[in-house]
Amino acid sequence: MNATRETGERWSGSEKAPFPPFRRGTSYAAYGTRCACAIESRCPSFPRRCPVRILESGLGELLQPIDLDEFREWNREKKAHGLVDKWMTEQEAIARFVYDGCYIGTELYGTVRAPMSLAREVVRQGKKNLRVAGQGVLELDLWLGAHLVKTLDITYIGLEVYGTSNCLRREVESGRVEKVVEWSNGGISWRFKAAAMGVPFIPVRSMLGTDTLRYSAAKVAECPFTGMKVCLIPALILDVGLIHVHRADRYGNAQIDGITGFAFEMARACKRLIISAEEIVDTDEIRRYPERTIIPYYLVDAVVHAPFGSHPGEMAYLYERDEEAIREWVEASKTEEGTQAYLSKYVYGVTNHQEYLELVGWDRLNRLKAMAEGR
Repeated sequence: MNATRETGERWSGSEKAPFPPFRRGTSYAAYGTRCACAIESRCPSFPRRCPVRILESGLGELLQPIDLDEFREWNREKKAHGLVDKWMTEQEAIARFVYDGCYIGTELYGTVRAPMSLAREVVRQGKKNLRVAGQGVLELDLWLGAHLVKTLDITYIGLEVYGTSNCLRREVESGRVEKVVEWSNGGISWRFKAAAMGVPFIPVRSMLGTDTLRYSAAKVAECPFTGMKVCLIPALILDVGLIHVHRADRYGNAQIDGITGFAFEMARACKRLIISAEEIVDTDEIRRYPERTIIPYYLVDAVVHAPFGSHPGEMAYLYERDEEAIREWVEASKTEEGTQAYLSKYVYGVTNHQEYLELVGWDRLNRLKAMAEGR
């Protein structure tokens, strides 16, 4: 790449052209065709191009192509833009929108607002070869235990105070999970944010110098403006997203109380979005508190009524998490036999979420609800 000397000579690409000092009020045209960033930061950039130099690449690979134009066209042509009634059962929603081999993601904060009623229905219907993205705790552990997962784009899989995932270890060691690509919690949310913004990546200073970067699909580049190292986080577009919320109307307007995690970003990075809600309310109730509506109707494809839909996880202000139930899963998941026995009882042994709640017992559920009162 060459730049022109004032004398008409050419500067070679290996030389840095001597930029004259920039004076306020002076047109960039006075400096020829050099770009603004070259003049102001004295970087070795030349006319019409500011090349980005890749310094390092993670060992992981993108599990889904980044086709932002196709995603935009999908939203334009295949999303309902009017107030369409989307209320359906979890059986209908999962059967209609989740398919074998799809790229699916869940949104939660630890065990808070985990879309467990939907996750159990995915297992019940036996959707297989799933490519999964997000932060996984209870819901992903079930999918791993049921041998439904083929590849993972993840930040974490574990059971918090109860330790790491036994199911993940077995699935990876057996080869049933073929690929695992790692991200930080911030990294996965920025990937959703990039897709929501319609840009192919977001530059950040996080993950630099970490093993997380090494096993991700991110790239380290030299900033064309400053020359500093930045990490390029690629956009992530889901085929299907699952989000559990406090309340929604039948059209899909959804509200979350308390911490929102990355629900805002993920909802805008899905081709199909299934919402499960603790309660279905009238649209007038939604309009009464518009600032709580994290997810508007036009992003949503299905609305499912699921009281205690996060159980055995928790729901801010509504009910505590069920430590006894989580310990039961932790103990069962230590062995393949225990895992399958648990799934037979709590997933395959019931036909829907309502039957699951009856199996757990309303006295127990109401105690969890009472524990959250006043918080």
